[in-house]
Amino acid sequence: MSEVPTGASPNYDVAIVGAGPIGIELAVCLQQAGVRYIHFDAQQIGYTMTWWPRNTNFFSTTERLAIAGVPIQNNHQQRITGEDYLAYLRGVVEQFDLAINSYEPVTQIARDGEGFVLETAPLAGARRYRARRVVVALGDMQWPNKIGVPGEDLPHVSHYFRDPHDYFRRRLLIVGGKNSAAEAALRCWRAGAEVTISYRRPRLDSQRIKHWLLPDLEAQIEAGVIGFLPSTVVQEITPTHVLMAPTDGGAPFAHPTDFVLLNTGFHGDQSLLRMAGVELVGENRVPVFDPATMETNVPGLYLAGTVAAGVQQRYTLFIENCHEHAGKITQALTGRWPARLGGVASRNYELAFEQIQAN
Repeated sequence: MSEVPTGASPNYDVAIVGAGPIGIELAVCLQQAGVRYIHFDAQQIGYTMTWWPRNTNFFSTTERLAIAGVPIQNNHQQRITGEDYLAYLRGVVEQFDLAINSYEPVTQIARDGEGFVLETAPLAGARRYRARRVVVALGDMQWPNKIGVPGEDLPHVSHYFRDPHDYFRRRLLIVGGKNSAAEAALRCWRAGAEVTISYRRPRLDSQRIKHWLLPDLEAQIEAGVIGFLPSTVVQEITPTHVLMAPTDGGAPFAHPTDFVLLNTGFHGDQSLLRMAGVELVGENRVPVFDPATMETNVPGLYLAGTVAAGVQQRYTLFIENCHEHAGKITQALTGRWPARLGGVASRNYELAFEQIQAN
């Protein structure tokens, strides 16, 4: 970590904001290219995965999650858990001895001449840095999507699924109908909870739930061991029940429950982008950027990872299809495609850039 006196402004070629998988992968690329960079994260590396449910497997396979050319090894050759991946990320940081200023949130990014001034707020006091270019790699899951009903902030209500053990022999209402809700319902039921799902649509959607989860969930609903309230939305949450409203205009009814799990998704914090002048367009507030270089409408400010998709109501960017972002940015900054990059498609992008250069 950089030790900087308060008020000082050390100069760097690049500042990376965010130390998730793609931010770390970009750091390796820049380090290998000899770029003088500084790297920040408001929390610890891979922070999003630290609040995942325990022992949750990735939907992506290991070769699609691997970064910086470092394979993910395990003893079962199957999908890994969030805990496994955090251990892997720590290993990558150790292997390349990456300097990451964790627990140093960036609070402001502003243009300053030919570069940027970044202000941060670590516990030790405010700091300022200068960088010719900035890469924002913040991800898109900083905050839960609130449903905005009375009682949403009661202590037995959560947007975060921690462990199915928490609901053993208790009544649990899960609100949502996508992957997270399906997996939480199955895991909590198998851990001994009395589970009911409320979903605003009349039926579960095969396009929104992974193919190995949906048949299992539908079988348990058909057997009556997991309750299902289709075409319903939450009107109010109380300490003893949830007031449900049918979407077809039927009469509201009370559903007794001990706990409520709101699997309504998450969204990113776009405040730094707005502060820096990045244009956000459309319903999903997608940042304007050049897909060939990942540079935004603000010259010198780039995007890496899922932050480039804005507020993803239907997910289009994941770890597995963001590896090329690190390659494109490295190519734009150094003129060379990085030697170390993860993902099964990365070589295809490298070949494409070589063909462009040849022509």
